[in-house]
Amino acid sequence: MRIAVDLNRCQGYAQCAFLAPEIFTMHGDEALLYDPDADDAQREKLAQAAAACPVQAILVDAVDEPAEQVEQAEAVPGAR
Repeated sequence: MRIAVDLNRCQGYAQCAFLAPEIFTMHGDEALLYDPDADDAQREKLAQAAAACPVQAILVDAVDEPAEQVEQAEAVPGAR
């Protein structure tokens, strides 16, 4: 799984840090730090954290294929 946070949209409400402290932490009052490559064991907490974000700044992308396979498939027309 990959996580992206729109830091321009994030307002520092810290709901994500409260619900998924293994992934999100606040640095000071406004700076959010996060692990962009959370493992699948944290999927439920991550979904709760993303849903709780008041400004919907968290995007979760479930990645099933390794990045190398995706890049190769995109480079070869009709490979998918």
